[in-house]
Amino acid sequence: MQNRERRDDWAKLIHAVAKSEDRTAFEILFQHFAPRIKNFMKRSGMRDEVAEELAQETLLMVWRKAALFDDTSNAASGWIFTIARNIRVDALRRERRSASAEASDIEAEFLWDSGPSAEAAAAAHQVHTRVSAAIAALPDDQIRVVELSFHHEKAHAEIAEALQIPLGTVKSRLRLAMNKLRLLLDNLQ
Repeated sequence: MQNRERRDDWAKLIHAVAKSEDRTAFEILFQHFAPRIKNFMKRSGMRDEVAEELAQETLLMVWRKAALFDDTSNAASGWIFTIARNIRVDALRRERRSASAEASDIEAEFLWDSGPSAEAAAAAHQVHTRVSAAIAALPDDQIRVVELSFHHEKAHAEIAEALQIPLGTVKSRLRLAMNKLRLLLDNLQ
């Protein structure tokens, strides 16, 4: 139950930003998500200072687009990380464009956009929506373990310590969650 309450809290904070430009709510969102988004950017190959800048750009976009957040179709963290991914893709495209502008006219003819096509982006969105729904169908204790393991990249021992449960319970919950997700998403390929 704790994980669902936490997800509802993020959604409430986003709605507070949307309704009344609540700076305190935004500060809480910023303090929680900025380091996670920066880490996400760094893991995708961004330099530290660029990752920091893109994390700030992401949260600025959260501030500006908070009214567009729909908590019936997205979890708050999924919505925020989708914004971060899109900003990362835009930054990579800008970098690629800048590099191609420096190339000669002949070389520029042979450069092509390796970004996802509209169909691929739509398919990725559908997959994201289905995976989010499948995760939401898990019991709260399994959601929490999956979130800590995959979103926060915690080791099993760290999860056990954080949740004050035995290591075997962490592994069991992860295994049960993965099996249920496989069943729910089996026809995804």
